[in-house]
Amino acid sequence: MAAFTLFACSSDDNANSNSTDDFLNQMKLVQTITNEAHSIKIYTKSGVILTGYNNIYLQIQNADGTFVEDAQINWMPMMYMTAHAHSSPKSAVVKAEGSKNTYGGFIVFQMASHASEYWELTLNYTINGQAFSATDVIQVNQAPNRNVQSFKGTDGVNYVVAMVEPTEPKVAVNNMSAVLYKMDMHDYSLVTNYTIAIDPRMPGMGNHSSPNNQNLTPGFGSFYYGKLSLTMTGYWTINLQVLNELQEVIKGEAITPTNTASSIYFDLEF
Repeated sequence: MAAFTLFACSSDDNANSNSTDDFLNQMKLVQTITNEAHSIKIYTKSGVILTGYNNIYLQIQNADGTFVEDAQINWMPMMYMTAHAHSSPKSAVVKAEGSKNTYGGFIVFQMASHASEYWELTLNYTINGQAFSATDVIQVNQAPNRNVQSFKGTDGVNYVVAMVEPTEPKVAVNNMSAVLYKMDMHDYSLVTNYTIAIDPRMPGMGNHSSPNNQNLTPGFGSFYYGKLSLTMTGYWTINLQVLNELQEVIKGEAITPTNTASSIYFDLEF
């Protein structure tokens, strides 16, 4: 299972001044899920959950205000749609590095919440051998950029690919990372031996590309890592091709004079 990344940010305007864990001074409260025994506080860096890859942190609070330090937690996100329901890719939930009572991992949300279609998060956890569960609806907002794609490959398998970095792109050669999952409704498994080829283009500037890009290949924690070259500010499309372990393209098209975009892509604007 892929590891999740800890982010640092300003403690200004944080919602966690009463937390016993200094780690959460870096985070903002999203919402609290309650059951008969506990209040489970959910945090992200921004205080919202967006489509795509999200680092999410949890803290379990007892009725007396103390925080649980020894829980084993599993989570299950579910999207309930008009005709069917589906889950989403997710990591294990582990103790956050350097923390006493904060747990975390990541979830990739493929789509935003809507009036008649909504996400629900179930938390199953044990404390000293006793089992608990808590469930509530969570709001997933649309990210400003396209950072996740679901597709069926030529092998007949459904996949989800999501961009992890860059979250703050610069005019430079940026570190880029992503996660790739095979999808089967309620079951997702990491794909760790493929290649994600990238071809960044500026559609509004003659669809020009950039030098010194590096395709994404498997690395630490089952993430894919590469280099994304952005030569100017503006709107960029990051065209993708996903290649299997035999280097066969299972989805995505090369950019040519007659084909200006791939059928799978990320985009960003800065």
